[in-house]
Amino acid sequence: MQKTLKEIAEFIGGQVVGNGDILITGASGIKEAAEGEITFLANPKYSPLMDKTRAAAIVTSAEAQKTTKPIILIENPSLAFAKIISMFMPDEVGHPKGIDYTVVLGKGVSLGRDVAIGPYTVIGDNAVIGDNAIIYAGCYIGHHTKIGAKTLIYPHVSIRERISIGRGVIIHSGTVIGSDGFGFATIKGMHHKIPQVGTVEIGDDVEIGANVTIDRARFDKTVIGRGTKIDNLVQIAHNVVIGENSLIVAQVGISGSTIIGNNVTLGGQAGLVGHISIGDNAIVTAQTGVAKSVPPDTMVSGYPARPFMTTQRANASLQNLPKLFDLVKELKKRIESLEAKLNK
Repeated sequence: MQKTLKEIAEFIGGQVVGNGDILITGASGIKEAAEGEITFLANPKYSPLMDKTRAAAIVTSAEAQKTTKPIILIENPSLAFAKIISMFMPDEVGHPKGIDYTVVLGKGVSLGRDVAIGPYTVIGDNAVIGDNAIIYAGCYIGHHTKIGAKTLIYPHVSIRERISIGRGVIIHSGTVIGSDGFGFATIKGMHHKIPQVGTVEIGDDVEIGANVTIDRARFDKTVIGRGTKIDNLVQIAHNVVIGENSLIVAQVGISGSTIIGNNVTLGGQAGLVGHISIGDNAIVTAQTGVAKSVPPDTMVSGYPARPFMTTQRANASLQNLPKLFDLVKELKKRIESLEAKLNK
């Protein structure tokens, strides 16, 4: 496939600067791009790469406009480039079609229009599957669970009983939704299981990565808000509530009954204790240990979590400890020398 730069600009709603008639044969990253391909630059600090790339043209924003190559100016280069990728590399994933003959359907299951279910999937009694939903092979959908329209569930996902999944949700392989919360009463050294009778509610347009575990609530519900994106290997405990459009990065662990606001970012391997709140627009950086609530519109880091700049200053001070130790040793020698002279 070939497209002129002008055609691509019209497709993404951008403005061409330079020769709009050059032919583009593909799309790739700025370091990997070959001659004839188009690339993008979203972060201005990488502007020096614009003249080093072999790409024929670059999608970028106004502040990064520093090259002799033809460019397409647009407000969000990263999002625009995703659209360009779809133009040159259409989705070739072969989603299941129809209902495979090996599927096990319980009593009273309701299937919407154009539902696709892959081999050896089991769907429990009175489950509801919305229009155009796609469920891959080897999945389990529990009884009275509801799956929204246009939701995509990849192989080997387990969604237990009485769970609600919204519209347009994507769930990747190995994820378990609705497993029991971790609750035990310890009496005389013995751990007695506390029943977990609540549910999980997943909002519209949520994406859940591979091998994520989202526990059902003890009584009420665990909630993942609309538009939130969850990376691989995340643990979300019982009664956690996550707001809308938040980002939860890989290996985050969130303890029970923690409330997370809208547009929150939790960096990789961050750990949160239970029964705290993270305010709207807060950022918790990678490997941060959060032991108390975080106000809205703040960034925290470190263990325990502190304001980001406080942690940065503390880390910078730690780098100087060897020099400080040597200085103290030298000063100690000088003091001892002075004391020896004074005592003569």
